[in-house]
Amino acid sequence: MVDPCDVPPGVVTGDNLLKLLEHARTNGYAIPAFNCTSSSVCNAVLEAAMKNNSPVMIQCSNGGSAFFTGKGISDVNKAAAGAVAMALHVRAVAAYYGIPVVLHSDHCAKKLLPWFDAMLEADEAYFAQYGEPLYSSHMLDLSEEPDDENIAICVQYFKRMVPMKIWLEMEIGITGGEEDGVNNEDVDPEKLYTSPEQVYSVYEALSKIGSMFSIAAAFGNVHGVYKPGNVTLQPERLGKHQAFTKEKLSSDNDKPIFLVMHGGSGSTDEEIGTAVSHGVVKMNIDTDTQWAYWDGLREFEASKREYLQGQIGNPDGPDKPNKKFYDPRVWIRKAEESMIKRCAVSMEKLSSVGTYPAKVPESGSLPMWNFKPTGPVQGTLNKLSSGFSSLQSKIASKK
Repeated sequence: MVDPCDVPPGVVTGDNLLKLLEHARTNGYAIPAFNCTSSSVCNAVLEAAMKNNSPVMIQCSNGGSAFFTGKGISDVNKAAAGAVAMALHVRAVAAYYGIPVVLHSDHCAKKLLPWFDAMLEADEAYFAQYGEPLYSSHMLDLSEEPDDENIAICVQYFKRMVPMKIWLEMEIGITGGEEDGVNNEDVDPEKLYTSPEQVYSVYEALSKIGSMFSIAAAFGNVHGVYKPGNVTLQPERLGKHQAFTKEKLSSDNDKPIFLVMHGGSGSTDEEIGTAVSHGVVKMNIDTDTQWAYWDGLREFEASKREYLQGQIGNPDGPDKPNKKFYDPRVWIRKAEESMIKRCAVSMEKLSSVGTYPAKVPESGSLPMWNFKPTGPVQGTLNKLSSGFSSLQSKIASKK
């Protein structure tokens, strides 16, 4: 039985995020990171985490962020706006579920850096107002670029992120397959396996700036879903990365690097377990939960098809209404319930179940908005509150 990590429920950032990931690395579990594209998907992930007493990561891709804004919007900033919208939704509701939540942005290739820049601008504005960034962490995926350029750009951005204590995830070595418009299906197979020297070069460059970073080192990972055995994963390579860096640092820590696993769909339980044992603290899940969300709707439609052919009329009678079947709250909920079950499977595979007993607040005990401004903004609000109280007193005295 793992002693729970001493971090508060709700969105965690900065020192609390570092504490949470150190807890995962030390205790041999990884936190599942689910790609989300709507408030419904976010809520399903949060509910799964609450029911399984697990910390969780909610992350958005560039395409997912744009979808969050709305398919009808063509504005150049739609992905950034959607990323902000998702983060604000999660921040508004996360504490009600009683578990730690990490807000993260997923793969950002070089061509998507304007999206990354815009999210950092949002982080800085939020930090100035509330004393913490909007997002807990961001990922740069410059693995298609030469290693020197990849690392140099990561260093540049990390310097900007460190003052706000934002976590940086970077990728070196390529994850195969296709995801969100980045296609690596025909990549040289050798590039699917990162070397210990490559990993250490990242560690050496970033550790000079700060400690809050993780590395997605490729070990044969492929995005998408495949039958077990159709992808040649070599998670034992991660142990070699740790050993190489430990020796270079003359460290007592057997796992000095925070590692991340991508492309986990179709991986065996043993492969996932081996990766976690070598210091993987986060694993991305997307393809499997996309199917689960759809499958819940598919099953509902199949079982209620005769009630979903019109607003009026069904097997119970020609005048019987069907609103209770086609109401979006009904069939969306079926999709959520199916996804919740699949999220639980990932939590079980990553050994995160039971690592953080949910601290669900007493009903009515949380404010409608779970944030409080700091610094100049709070000072202004205090003056406004004081002035309002004074005005109330004057009005009362005249009665």
